[in-house]
Amino acid sequence: MHPELLLDNQICFRLYTATRLVTQAYTPMLTELGITYPQYLVLMVLWEHDNQPVNDIAHRLLLETNTVTPLLQRMEKLGLVVRQRGKEDKRQQIVSLTEKGKALEEQAYKTIPTGMGKELRFCPLKLEDYQRLAQELDSIINTLKK
Repeated sequence: MHPELLLDNQICFRLYTATRLVTQAYTPMLTELGITYPQYLVLMVLWEHDNQPVNDIAHRLLLETNTVTPLLQRMEKLGLVVRQRGKEDKRQQIVSLTEKGKALEEQAYKTIPTGMGKELRFCPLKLEDYQRLAQELDSIINTLKK
């Protein structure tokens, strides 16, 4: 038996499980808003800075454009975003929020932070613990991203 291969010794298993369970906790709140978790991530990027090229959105989410494009197509069908050709570079697709997409920000603000707070209310971590954890996870992400 190799201790390096024991499941209990794997940080990746804990990261995978935490990610899966956090996403699962978000699902009922996002379903109420009519969106999926990946769509929520795109919306957060656009709420921060609207009118972005597809490449910039993909870069911010650490995804490939061929992953983001079908996601944006579905969001466009839902009336959350519009895609237009770039004015300076016609090859570029600029993604903008619609009024419906902008309105979801306020709805998300009213439900998601408090909803996640309720989900985590029995977790002994404090705000500063989550902030430190985010920094530590950023270190892992920045080390591994290519």
